[in-house]
Amino acid sequence: MSDDKGLVRAPGRITKEQVSFLETLVADGRYGSVSEALRAAVENFNMPKTKSAFYIGEALLGEGDELAHIDLMIGDKDGPVGNAFAQAITQLSQGHTPLLAVIRPNLPPKPHTAIIPKVTIKGLTDAGKIFGPAQSAVAKAVADSVEDGVIPIDKVDDWVVIVSVFIHPEAEDERKIYQYNYSATKLALSRALQNYPPMDKILYDKNRAKHPLMGFRAPTLWRPPYLQIALDNPNIDSILKVVKQVPKNDNIILEAGTPLLKMYGVNVIKKIREIRKDAFIIADLKTMDVGKVEVDMAFNATANAVACAGAASVATIDDFVYECSRMGVYSFLDLMQVDDPVEKLKNLKRFPDGVILHRAIDAEKAGAEHGWGLIPELRKSFGDKKVLIAVAGGIRPNTAQKALDAGADILIVGRYITQSRDVERAVENFLPYMLGDIDLFRVHTE
Repeated sequence: MSDDKGLVRAPGRITKEQVSFLETLVADGRYGSVSEALRAAVENFNMPKTKSAFYIGEALLGEGDELAHIDLMIGDKDGPVGNAFAQAITQLSQGHTPLLAVIRPNLPPKPHTAIIPKVTIKGLTDAGKIFGPAQSAVAKAVADSVEDGVIPIDKVDDWVVIVSVFIHPEAEDERKIYQYNYSATKLALSRALQNYPPMDKILYDKNRAKHPLMGFRAPTLWRPPYLQIALDNPNIDSILKVVKQVPKNDNIILEAGTPLLKMYGVNVIKKIREIRKDAFIIADLKTMDVGKVEVDMAFNATANAVACAGAASVATIDDFVYECSRMGVYSFLDLMQVDDPVEKLKNLKRFPDGVILHRAIDAEKAGAEHGWGLIPELRKSFGDKKVLIAVAGGIRPNTAQKALDAGADILIVGRYITQSRDVERAVENFLPYMLGDIDLFRVHTE
């Protein structure tokens, strides 16, 4: 075995302990020499590892207190799902005791399935809903999924399922508990094994979706053009009166204007939010310094976007954009009084989500040109950027189409709406230029 022992003297090749182990394999008769055992070990190490099945599914069905929400995992016993299954069954938790799914006592389905209650079980009444209609519903759904070919029959002894079950404490109708949880489990299994949803569906629906338990749609700016109503009047009573008259529409942005914010602070946004909980609200702070601080103030007041002054330093703007991104709100840069907007934007390390071409009120009185003339140059210079361009100053129904034709994404309108005797009519004069409410003709959602 001189050749074999030479391995010990080869630096970095193999340790004495490893040689001892290989010699044990030889002594057991499994290999003819240490070299043969070593080659076998290397070949085994280099063999591609079999990937364990690991599928995830979710479904929410039903209505009222009996509503069912199922989260589940299904996969190999010798993979991460199997490990989680063993942990769930052996590590009990007060109020969330895991249990095996059974169609009836002594008749579990295959693959074996563990049920984890999401809501704390506080007494025998709660327990009866889990250890009864929910337990049987989940088990029957698993068994039927095998019969229907959703779960491959050749995997029933190799896979396990973990199902998290939601049972509302006020749920009373056992028939509904069974039916909703049966259907939700079956749907979640089908979705899991189809790798549902496909990415194109996620991208299509993510901005249209409204969670049924949330009560409002989280607004995002994904489908321009938009009408932004500048609430500049520093009189809270007048502003709230205007907000109440603005028609509900997915294409409308509410702006907490600079004078309003200076008079009442960022908490005025909360006042607006009380009236329009699902509105997209931008805080026009025109930040000049300490960008991160002001973004946090607006964020805590529930603003969806914040505006920074383009005249601020590059360092301030970069910090401002960074903090907006970190907090998940839109960053807008108001280019009012910026001599060379293109050069200013080129100097930034971080590009904002939107820019505002702003003709100030005083400049408007002096006859300054509309801001949308700069749009083509911005599009040409920053064609690789996903940026929204807003125009403000002198926007009227008779000029709206010109601004949109020039490439504007957002029309900012103030006094034409806020000082109108008929706010609703003034807003509706602009709506024909918008795309209309989201999914206006959709007849069914999952």
